[in-house]
Amino acid sequence: MYDSLISPDCQIITVKMTHRQKIVVAMSGGVDSSCATALLAEQGHEVIGITMQLYDSGVDSPMRKGACCAGQDIYDAKRVAARLGIPHYVLNYQSRFAKDVIQDFADSYARGETPIPCIKCNQTVKFRDLLAQARTLGADHLATGHYIQRVETPEGIELRRGADSEKDQSYFLYATRSDQLQDLLFPLGGKNKIETRALALRFGLSVADKPDSQDICFVSDAGGYAKIVQQYRADALKPGHIVDLEGNILGRHRGVIFYTIGQRRGLGLGGLEKPLYVVAIDLERAEVVVGSHEALMVASVIVEDINWLMAIPDQDYALTVQFRSRMTPIPAMLKSIRPDRVEVHFETPQYGVSPGQACVFYAAERVLGGGTMRTTRRVMPATREPLYAES
Repeated sequence: MYDSLISPDCQIITVKMTHRQKIVVAMSGGVDSSCATALLAEQGHEVIGITMQLYDSGVDSPMRKGACCAGQDIYDAKRVAARLGIPHYVLNYQSRFAKDVIQDFADSYARGETPIPCIKCNQTVKFRDLLAQARTLGADHLATGHYIQRVETPEGIELRRGADSEKDQSYFLYATRSDQLQDLLFPLGGKNKIETRALALRFGLSVADKPDSQDICFVSDAGGYAKIVQQYRADALKPGHIVDLEGNILGRHRGVIFYTIGQRRGLGLGGLEKPLYVVAIDLERAEVVVGSHEALMVASVIVEDINWLMAIPDQDYALTVQFRSRMTPIPAMLKSIRPDRVEVHFETPQYGVSPGQACVFYAAERVLGGGTMRTTRRVMPATREPLYAES
């Protein structure tokens, strides 16, 4: 087994661990988790494959593209396990997934936020429930096919970005707790996607050319997220007004769940001189607030429900942050720091900041933690938009 260590000159080095271990691998049916499984089996470890069935997407699920953890994907994981000669089990986590991921997704949308269910899935059913199952089986580790690096240093285990910047998944894994890192492995953290597919061909895996999963696994079609929210939060369908920054009524909407921050199309506000964008959503008033593109510029944001992978700073702290999965980290300052809440002040005001999404903290390649963005302070505040108070 390969892992990463820090050399005395602070360079990441790779070493080979020759002792045989018992390792459970989370097999989603995709090429990444399949290659992670094959690598560990090749190294002589006792490998057990487990696939979580997370939802039932209906009769079309076997052929639905861009999904994972249901239908065809379970079948693909079984074929890979058979090819490798390892035991494979399917665990039905549908009720847990519905409660911890889908319900949270619906609640977040109903609050006017834009959630990222993949983060919640990693935090709950994967690194809470499946890790607990691995421990019950007496496994030394739980491994996944994520592109992120687990690095052992003299100060402890750290999470670092995947070596392939195009596939790095650290943004989705910031909620991994420090106490879980001892039991986790990420065999693909030092590889890129081209190398992974080459490995799949070398191992003769049937998923070698399988497309990557995309979008939200339990949403079956474009715009289908609204159907999910309707099922779990019917109250979010309350119609209301579309208003401008001063509170003037411009039109009507059929429910806040059909709108996201930054949305321009589909507002039904024709005949305007300049395009308008959704800049805020007020669930209590059932209002969608719209304004110019400049009104989307955000100076700072409140981040809550923080998972720290570092010692909590006792004073203002400079670092870089990411608030979208595919963006270049930007300089920022943490202020008013508490264990479960901080204010993140961007060095330069930013567009595309949406409550409900994650803000992840970095020091170079190291993941320092992160949390959920709740309230923004805009450069051009809307009078109808709640603003957080100065502390």
